Amino acid sequence: MRDSDIGRWTHPAAILAATDLSDLDHLMPYALEQAGETGARLILLHVLPASASVIAADAAGMPYYNTASAIETAKQMLGPWCEEAARRGIRCEALVREGHPTQQIAAAAGQLRADRVLLGTRSRSKLGKLLLGSVAEQVLRSVHLPVITVGPEAHLAVASGGERVVLHATTLRETSRPSAALACQIAATQSAKLVLLHVLPPIDVIERKGVPAGMESRAMLELRILAEEIGAQCCSAVEPVVAHGNPFIEILALAAARHAGLIVLGATHRLAFENLNRERTIYRVLSHAHCPVLTLREMQNAHEEALPETAFAHH
Repeated sequence: MRDSDIGRWTHPAAILAATDLSDLDHLMPYALEQAGETGARLILLHVLPASASVIAADAAGMPYYNTASAIETAKQMLGPWCEEAARRGIRCEALVREGHPTQQIAAAAGQLRADRVLLGTRSRSKLGKLLLGSVAEQVLRSVHLPVITVGPEAHLAVASGGERVVLHATTLRETSRPSAALACQIAATQSAKLVLLHVLPPIDVIERKGVPAGMESRAMLELRILAEEIGAQCCSAVEPVVAHGNPFIEILALAAARHAGLIVLGATHRLAFENLNRERTIYRVLSHAHCPVLTLREMQNAHEEALPETAFAHH
């Protein structure tokens, strides 16, 4: 990955916010906030599946799909948000396309040179969470861009004057370095501290293997080296943290304890290309995080081996 990629992802010129229209009230505050902070152009995209067009009737009373009506309805719903963006001095445009949502999102991201993709859902139902995981996974597999997901439990942070925190959970694979560097740069732009977290298996499991745990673990040594390297590059405070237990639980617990404004995850080849289910770390974090979650697809390295202690490897 080139340094120029990190630069444009940290300071995006264009942010693509994909919406199913039902999530507008939940998604748009984040889209407006990010565009306002970065000066990016905001592109609102709604993809209309062909089968979801509005049904109308012709003069003989025969039903047919009225795509034009569905497109017009979508534009009317997106219009007020473009007007709100204009009032805030944000350049904004609304697009409505027809086809497969993932394919259209990926195509629009490339054609419009988006530097960041924003997805959201307001649904708390099992179906809504399943769709959240499915769309996020498919977009991850289609684009090599930061994908920020606003989950059903996310809420905007209330300014409190306290320390701002970006939490990056890392597997410590070599291919996870780009997501760590990106997290550090984002933290620097927000004048926030970066907390680097690696989750090891439970202590009793580590002890049975006869390897050091916690502060004495090899993972902590690797974290300290990584913190020093990326901290020097982005001139930001970086704190390494090792936890033991279930990655999903530990990531969310630390994010809540530190009032993190953003969680950054590197999606490994296995996690990005297999179906995400309730046992997958990324899926569960996306579904339950109280802040946005940025995922960046890691480039596969066929010769790389995970650390023997890493807990992500068994999720």
